[in-house]
Amino acid sequence: MAKRCSHEGVVAGAKAAVLATIATAIPTIASARMVPWARAHLNPTAQALIVSTVAGAAYFIVADKTILKQARKNSFNDAQKY
Repeated sequence: MAKRCSHEGVVAGAKAAVLATIATAIPTIASARMVPWARAHLNPTAQALIVSTVAGAAYFIVADKTILKQARKNSFNDAQKY
């Protein structure tokens, strides 16, 4: 059961990371091309760092919340058996 819960967390986290990457990359790259301040200060490394930080945070937050949700659901199901 623990493997299934962690697998569901990994899948949910990966989906959230992909969505966060797309949602972050588009405005970051667009602003680096159009906004004068961003054009001067955000080199490609900074842009990649912004996008990867958001994707990583989304992955860990969603995976953790999903695993906790599954564990909570399973503990309530086991409590009703006894």
